[in-house]
Amino acid sequence: MYVFVFSVAGLFKAKTRDALSVKQRKFAVLIPGYKEDSVIVEVAQKALEQSYPSHLYEVVIIADSFQAATLEKLRQLPIKLVEVSFEKSTKSKALNKAMEVIGDQYHVALILDADNIMERDFIAKINEAFNQGYRVVQGHRIAKNTNTSFAILDAISEEVNNHIFRKGHRVLGLSSALIGSGMAFDYYFFKHTMAHVNAVGGFDKELELKLLKNRTKIEYLNDALVLDEKVQKSEVFANQRKRWLSAQFVYFGRYFVPGIKELFTKGNIDFFDKVYQMVSPPRVLLLGLVTLFSALYLLVNLVLANNILAIPELYWYSCFGLTALAFAFAVPKKYYSASTFRAMLTLPKAFLLMFLSLFKLKGANKKFIHTQHGTINSQ
Repeated sequence: MYVFVFSVAGLFKAKTRDALSVKQRKFAVLIPGYKEDSVIVEVAQKALEQSYPSHLYEVVIIADSFQAATLEKLRQLPIKLVEVSFEKSTKSKALNKAMEVIGDQYHVALILDADNIMERDFIAKINEAFNQGYRVVQGHRIAKNTNTSFAILDAISEEVNNHIFRKGHRVLGLSSALIGSGMAFDYYFFKHTMAHVNAVGGFDKELELKLLKNRTKIEYLNDALVLDEKVQKSEVFANQRKRWLSAQFVYFGRYFVPGIKELFTKGNIDFFDKVYQMVSPPRVLLLGLVTLFSALYLLVNLVLANNILAIPELYWYSCFGLTALAFAFAVPKKYYSASTFRAMLTLPKAFLLMFLSLFKLKGANKKFIHTQHGTINSQ
């Protein structure tokens, strides 16, 4: 029911605010990277190609464990290079250190991953949202690559999340979910909020929970695009999802009681909704479990040849129908193709990997799990 309601909402256009000011802000484009030698130089070069006035944004590469040759190439570009080194590397540590080094002469902190490439007018669109009075803005992250079946599934999964948890939420007046990159914050606000974020994994989840508890609305720009590399191998998919699942459960446990309290004492629906998202099943697991239970009830009734389970069977059929419709509404038309059909044949494997990850979450949130980037050619 939850994903269906927000998926239907995502079919409509969210209301926009009128501009409160006409101002061009100075942006710090913060790009943390850990051993990202294969992609970081191109990302830095592409980040310099914005239509926004060049003197009003600065690309800051935060280099953790880069090769000397990569660092030399980066020094030749008109960017700021901040080299960092930690006993235990995390994205939040890298961002905090970079802001400590570069100072406070910026209005907006724009966060990218080391594989992200912005469309040319991305910063200009983010600036327009700030002119409308928002202090936190999430851009629309789309797939840079769909070269393997798992990359296609990852791309579709992200678009489903964009439709339901970002666009659909904004249509109904709730805050967008953050993704971890392609997002922008009031610089002073971000610097001081991040100083209290110490997450090893899922720093964006801790950040948005803090923001929503303080009733800070998170805007989503569906037309502000940033390309993001999708995972291409099953083992990378499994590691990434394990990290995400671990973070979700950790933050649900940490914020469940405050979420209930905020809902009933202060009417903070936005915050409670976010806490609920921490325990709601990821889309692949949701679809797989609903399909599995629906099939089991059908099989049992066929074998027993009676109506003992008729009511729960109808319940699961309804769940399956709503879930299937929610996904159908959320998947962009461009993914209705033969390659997507072939990729769907790997859905059982993706479901199994995520299901098994549920039993391997212990300690996953306490160590840094690096997702290696760089396009491969295998199918």
